[in-house]
Amino acid sequence: MRTTTLGEGGPEVGAIGLGCMGMTFQYEMSDARDDEQSISVVHQAIDAGMTLLDTADVYGPHTNEDLLGRALAGGWRERAVLATKVGLVVTDDSQTPPVIGNNGRPEHVRESIDASLRRLGTDHVDLYQLHRVDPDVPIEETWGAMAEAVAAGKALRIGLSEANVEQIKRAEAVHPVASVQSELSLWTRDPLAEVLPYCERHGIAFLPFSPLGRGFLAGRFASFDELPQDDFRRRLPRFQQDALRANLEIVGRVRHVAERVGATPAQVALAWVLAQGDRVIPIPGTTTPKYLADNAGAADVKLTAADLAELDALPAPVGSRY
Repeated sequence: MRTTTLGEGGPEVGAIGLGCMGMTFQYEMSDARDDEQSISVVHQAIDAGMTLLDTADVYGPHTNEDLLGRALAGGWRERAVLATKVGLVVTDDSQTPPVIGNNGRPEHVRESIDASLRRLGTDHVDLYQLHRVDPDVPIEETWGAMAEAVAAGKALRIGLSEANVEQIKRAEAVHPVASVQSELSLWTRDPLAEVLPYCERHGIAFLPFSPLGRGFLAGRFASFDELPQDDFRRRLPRFQQDALRANLEIVGRVRHVAERVGATPAQVALAWVLAQGDRVIPIPGTTTPKYLADNAGAADVKLTAADLAELDALPAPVGSRY
């Protein structure tokens, strides 16, 4: 796979990374998970050049980091660029899904980096990210604690998730911002207005999560009833019956482009994301070798100016993100 760098001066990574959340968290809330297959997928991703692996302490909570730690044992860690996140915590686990809140307190950051390193089985992460800015804690305080992790060698760089330009600037005044992670796809384009251009100008990597619209843009769901009963997408506005039917028009037009260029809809959707900037590194998630190979192949898909214009002209989705 072709490579890029994780921001200006950052390590070399594959043009497409791997989001690990779904291996233990969110999509299917039951206990139906296959850890051995997920570990195999992590290894296959690294072998394919998808070396940026993204997780977070809240995924599970903690089970995702535990799983990734097992996957990276035995020499795999040295071949990966490892990213995790802090700043979201489960506040009520009696509900399904659990209630999640913010915690950007400096003492929480200091405790969490050590716990993450234990679970991941490593002495440092390559990228430590603030999962969400805590509205009750000045970002300068949270970011300062994360910068302490860099000074201590526990994190090589630090990044933000779902932050706006003002928040990025405030963080930069304390310590350099290596990356910003936000949702970006053919049906979620908000970062294109301000955040992504700012990252491009300032040498900051941009890491799109859900670049396939949580699987929808890959053409994997034709109706609401195809979603598993315990799948959290059943609660998202864009996946409700009427919205989903309307949004199928987007998938149909992506499929049309895919047939023309000899690729899959997922590959076209990822190729469009890649085309949004030189510092864009999408991190699609998957738990299956088939979809992993499909995602990896997107790095080689060539979209013409006409293809991109057609995709740029897709209608806005029906329904909000959450």
